[in-house]
Amino acid sequence: MKDMLENPKTTTDLRVSDFDFDLPEELIAQQPPAERGQSRMLVMDRATGAVRDGQFAEFPSLLRPGDLLVLNDTRVIPARLYAQRTLIREREKPTGRIEVLLTEPMAPQTLGAPAPGSPRTKTCPWGGGPDSETGDNTNSLGAPSIPRSSAEWVGDREPHPAARGNLWRALVKPGRKVAIGERLVFPSPSGEIMLKAEVIERGQFGDRLLQFEPVEDFFGVLERIGHVPLPPYIHRNDADTDRERYQTVYSRERGSVAAPTAGLHFTPEILSAAKAHGVEIARLTLHVGLGTFAPLRVERVDEIHLHRERYTLSDATADALNRSVSEGRRIVAVGTTVVRTLEHCAQQANGAPLEGHSGVTEIFISPGFQFRLVGGLLTNFHLPQSSLIMLVSAFAGREKVLAAYRHAVEEKYHFFSYGDCMFLA
Repeated sequence: MKDMLENPKTTTDLRVSDFDFDLPEELIAQQPPAERGQSRMLVMDRATGAVRDGQFAEFPSLLRPGDLLVLNDTRVIPARLYAQRTLIREREKPTGRIEVLLTEPMAPQTLGAPAPGSPRTKTCPWGGGPDSETGDNTNSLGAPSIPRSSAEWVGDREPHPAARGNLWRALVKPGRKVAIGERLVFPSPSGEIMLKAEVIERGQFGDRLLQFEPVEDFFGVLERIGHVPLPPYIHRNDADTDRERYQTVYSRERGSVAAPTAGLHFTPEILSAAKAHGVEIARLTLHVGLGTFAPLRVERVDEIHLHRERYTLSDATADALNRSVSEGRRIVAVGTTVVRTLEHCAQQANGAPLEGHSGVTEIFISPGFQFRLVGGLLTNFHLPQSSLIMLVSAFAGREKVLAAYRHAVEEKYHFFSYGDCMFLA
């Protein structure tokens, strides 16, 4: 460790394995805390690396009057579905159970565009190797993203609203069985067919493009037959309680298939306490997608490319951020999704005032990144060798973060989505 601190690696020398750490399986939280807001919190001074053990309930007292606390108000949809196969040409009755994870609504003009999990991204959505198509390994997480129509769109293309086009990217499992031209039907528990979709494009690692037949209320149907897409390290089926606990209390813009987990700790009382302490609160939306959770399939950090994720920055939040910057007030991000959105928008603005808009981001933040906006970060504990621990390491230093993670393991903090959190400032 002494040699590592005295001779730190340059950014171009970093490997994915440099962000590994030992994590006992029993420290991976399988359930949320008995009461929301009762998590433990590791407090870290990012300048020195000093840490102390605390409770999330004290978070408002760690904020400064005048801080701008930024939340991600995306809402998780029940995007994991179970379908039956039917071969149109043979007019067979539906046979075979297929797991379908909706990942992104698509516009017709994006047909043939690189799919999530394509060789360009060098990731495998289900954790399988380069030749895997069956999806036999653990599921990954993608994110359907529905931008608000009231905001101006900037970026490479505007997504077609799912309610109109019903065209979705999805991950299917097992993938090898589901061919182009095949029709999938989605029954309710009683056996009534609620949705029908045809496979019109096939990608790698179980990726498919599905054309759903129009229904009056697509998202209403998802609420009836869909399942909460819990991450693969939670080794149980989703329960009714997950529909509440796998959402933040301030979620409102549906579109994610994974929660912005740092926000799961908040209660209305804790948010009120922060406001009473003189903290300003703003919201943005980033729909959490494959760029956050897909396993990295490269060895060098400078070879990593993330999937695109869609976001919305409102005029009100842009104004709040501009005022905070001009007045020298600290901006505290609740979660890595907020960090990525804010820093992407700051890059795009390039020193100019921020403006409200919607867009897409593929920003990857790793050591050496120059932060323009974020001065404090509340985040959960992340997977070894993930893009998220690299982001946290960029914010506070790789050696300091890994030392803090070792402390968290020794003190038996709970990790990942339903686990404990840390505050870095």
